[in-house]
Amino acid sequence: MKFKTIYKKLTALFFVIVFLLLIYVLWKEIRELNKESLNETVLINELEKIKKAGFLKAAVDYNSTNYFIYKGRPIGYQYELLEALCNHLGVELEIIVNNNLEESIYGLRKGRYDLVAQNITVTGRHKELVDFTYPLEKVNQVLVQRKRKGFTDSVYVESVLDLKNKKVVVQNRSAYHERMINMSEEIGGNIEIIPDSVSEIEDLIAKVAKGQINYTVCNDNFARMNLFYYPDLDVSVKVSLEQEVAWAVRKGSMEWKHFLDNWISDFKGTRQYHFVYFKYFESPRLADRKKSEFNSISGGMISKFDPMVKQISGEFKWDWRLISAIIYNESRFNESAGSYTGAYGLMQIMPATAEAFGIEDIADPAQNVRGGILLLNSLNTQFVQSISDST
Repeated sequence: MKFKTIYKKLTALFFVIVFLLLIYVLWKEIRELNKESLNETVLINELEKIKKAGFLKAAVDYNSTNYFIYKGRPIGYQYELLEALCNHLGVELEIIVNNNLEESIYGLRKGRYDLVAQNITVTGRHKELVDFTYPLEKVNQVLVQRKRKGFTDSVYVESVLDLKNKKVVVQNRSAYHERMINMSEEIGGNIEIIPDSVSEIEDLIAKVAKGQINYTVCNDNFARMNLFYYPDLDVSVKVSLEQEVAWAVRKGSMEWKHFLDNWISDFKGTRQYHFVYFKYFESPRLADRKKSEFNSISGGMISKFDPMVKQISGEFKWDWRLISAIIYNESRFNESAGSYTGAYGLMQIMPATAEAFGIEDIADPAQNVRGGILLLNSLNTQFVQSISDST
């Protein structure tokens, strides 16, 4: 009897355990289904969220190709693509500059950005973190070095095998860095890889051209473009197979990714896209634009009116860059700009406003700016009086 009692208890316990295990498995499956359902709801609404907000937040790196300021206005390959996308969506573009790709990807995953537009090479490591759009282009990574000066030049590299025991400076934690690590293993020789976490790729290319370093690595389209600036460079040695370059979206963002895939695929077939690509990667005028004093990368000037704007802004203790931003918004630095309402000049001063502040000639750029700043002073005084707590 005692044995039967123990047997019954063990049998009952067994069924209880099996029952609990079944409940756990079922609960786990229901939980996963609910999670997938929730994710689908969120992801499907992501595109609608952008449209409802009325703006697209995109992380872009600041360099002489993707995004920079030229003659007082923002331009760049990625910038113009994003502008075309936003025009198609019917939303405004909000650019967030971040030259650290890892930080941009982290911000994307945390929901700070809707899109990372930084010419990201599609690699296995990146695919674990984000989803990629239809590729914008396909590139090879190439070695950037100086041209051979003579047949005895031991610095010149003819093939990747010659990189054994050579120092190659690359952007830290970039696709180039990752490729060089793999390359060192593939050729069975030690490549001394020096990761640089400070310089941009164009800075490293400039260092190669000046003889400060011997080698760096970048995508072939960017390398060819830099030949306009540094004709003594050699970019003929490929260090990778063809790779895709694309935009990144949050992992699992199927609806948003599907929209972007279709748009990019269609847009790449347009004349507008081919013109934009030519403008930033193939045009002979690239060198002139980079060397211009009005290029924010090399020259730093916003417009030809910088000295005058600095002087007048200083008189009234306004930041000249803020005044320049207002001028850009009002007239795009066109001193002859006018509107049907009668506003005229750099700061679009109305004749009545000019008369009220003693401005005799609103067609004169200096007087026009002075009148605009006097108006800002007047408005600022009114706001200070009306708003007790300006913080």
